[in-house]
Amino acid sequence: MEHIAEITTQQLQTAVADILAVLKPTMPKFTHAFRDSNSRHNFYPATPNVEWTTGFCTGTYWLAYEATGDALYKDAALVQVDSFLQRIQNHVDVDHHDMGFLYSPSCVAAYKLTGNQTGHKAALLAADNLMARFQEKGQFFQAWGTLGAKDNYRLIIDCLLNLPLLYWASEQTGNPAYAQKADAHTKTSLAHLVRQDYSTYHTYFFNPETGEGTEGITAQGYRNGSAWARGQAWGVYGLALSYRYTKNPECIDLFYKVTDFFVDHLPKDGIPYWDLDFTDGDGEPKDSSAAAIAACGMLEMAKYLPADKAAHYTSLAKQLAASLATGYAVKSPEVSDGLLLHGVYAKKSPYNTVTNRGVDECNTWGDYFWFELLTRLSKNWELYW
Repeated sequence: MEHIAEITTQQLQTAVADILAVLKPTMPKFTHAFRDSNSRHNFYPATPNVEWTTGFCTGTYWLAYEATGDALYKDAALVQVDSFLQRIQNHVDVDHHDMGFLYSPSCVAAYKLTGNQTGHKAALLAADNLMARFQEKGQFFQAWGTLGAKDNYRLIIDCLLNLPLLYWASEQTGNPAYAQKADAHTKTSLAHLVRQDYSTYHTYFFNPETGEGTEGITAQGYRNGSAWARGQAWGVYGLALSYRYTKNPECIDLFYKVTDFFVDHLPKDGIPYWDLDFTDGDGEPKDSSAAAIAACGMLEMAKYLPADKAAHYTSLAKQLAASLATGYAVKSPEVSDGLLLHGVYAKKSPYNTVTNRGVDECNTWGDYFWFELLTRLSKNWELYW
């Protein structure tokens, strides 16, 4: 990564204005329906409240409400909060660990910003749903699949972003069990997901009979030994959030190393290719969402670091923001109804288990974390996480 000038105040203001200019005309289409996980030719189909990504749609509206005070965004977000309560009550597509991705930027945000009791109720139910996926043998939340099934007895690095929902639930209920399970999952993750070179595994398997770790592989990265860019970014942000709630100094030490690995493998403009194996000239697609996620993590951890380290990672985040604003942000609703171009949901390789999906498209988490990054750089922001 070459040195990039940090994002300026004018660039920040322009980027937020561009986001609002794209969002506002889409509200009639995406209030009672959600943006699909990724765009098609840079425009989103509408979808019901399914998959792991719809919370980012609502979270983007909450960020817009914070930026403007416009009740249009609040009212749309609250319509969607009602949908999230129905989803968890009716158990619609919730047999997985992504309760935090779904319920923190939608329902926890609703409660924090407006005191909305529907959001409060839905988020606590989602926390209970996540708690049911905890595996005592291995001490982790099983990511996917039938509980206890050998072929899915594993965690994935993304789950570090689901844990703040549990810390919030402990705070709200006074029940320490939520936080205790989150602490246990964090400890297991730190012990198994970070390789010796400080790249990260996407997913790690355990023996369902003994709880011992067995092997780390990839599901969405290029190969088992590579660093999937978004997974490494989840590690950056996840370690920052883990330190926020646990104050475990190991999180800071690993943050330095995992983040530096990420930065050291960025191409010239700072925006990673979909896997950190690749660099300029390889002809592979970028994943802009990974840059936005990692930059948010850098700004979060900077709160807890010595001044020189905080300044270093804050500057890196501002450089990534400048590159995103210049070459990746949507600047006109005629170009896209998303907010951040050139993301990747999943890219097929000879060595992974996915099919091509959302390659060189917008995706809802990229949109959300881009707006969160700008919000963090604009004010002292209270996290939804």
